[in-house]
Amino acid sequence: MSFREAAGDLSVTASAISHQVKSLETYLGTALFVREPHGLSLTNAGKAYLKELTPILDALDASTRRISANRPAGALRVLSTPGFAARWLIPRLHRYSDKESIVLSVSTGAPCMDFSLNEADIVIHWGSEPVTGARVEPMMRSGRYPVANAEFVKREGILQPSDLLHTTLLHDEVDDGWAAWFEEAGLRAAGLPPGPRLAHCDLTLTAAEEQQGVALAYDAMARGSVADGRLQRVFDIESPSAVIYSFAYAIGRRKCPDIGRFRDWMFDEIHAEGLLDQQIQASAAE
Repeated sequence: MSFREAAGDLSVTASAISHQVKSLETYLGTALFVREPHGLSLTNAGKAYLKELTPILDALDASTRRISANRPAGALRVLSTPGFAARWLIPRLHRYSDKESIVLSVSTGAPCMDFSLNEADIVIHWGSEPVTGARVEPMMRSGRYPVANAEFVKREGILQPSDLLHTTLLHDEVDDGWAAWFEEAGLRAAGLPPGPRLAHCDLTLTAAEEQQGVALAYDAMARGSVADGRLQRVFDIESPSAVIYSFAYAIGRRKCPDIGRFRDWMFDEIHAEGLLDQQIQASAAE
């Protein structure tokens, strides 16, 4: 029952407390306190509000403490699409120099870009669209080309691009892209061959590795499988290069050193692979 003591607890001035209480009463449309010469007392509405709010705020405090206690010290939480995590991030994590001092937690799913709702420090954002409240830095550019298991190519007798119109194509539900590729190849496909529709690029690439069809792969995601022979590039024709992933974090955390170091490592890796062009570098430096 003292604005002055409340101000001391919150490290603000008593007038700031008084102003906020007045604003709250205006918003609620009722008085919460009776201002008397020798102090404050609660109105009936104030007593009822206090009774209802106290357990809610206590529960919020307890939940916050539990979440904080379960988070390892120095943890850095990264939320990524399954394809990016499986095909690019995980194979390179052993090169991240800060891994001894930071507990890196990687989870996958449809990345939520509302940092007030998710628990991530970093989100690997599909595309480069701006998001309110977040810093979105375009990160990776890639073209697309067909890939398949060498045995599948031999069995199906795939010798020229038009042969793909008569074989099983693997379709990516996120961004299929086959129609655009056939147009790039100078072929008009009245209707694409039937084939399974898979949730993301990791599944289409895995299916292609298992000789189930031809996948239209982003170069950035397929390089490892092509290099070790699990897949082969079927034709040199490639869809135009485009930004496929961005690095995102809450705008209020732009000076967080752990986020900054992880961001710099990822951008260095992507630049070394030739997937970060001049336009993206300029955008990331802003």
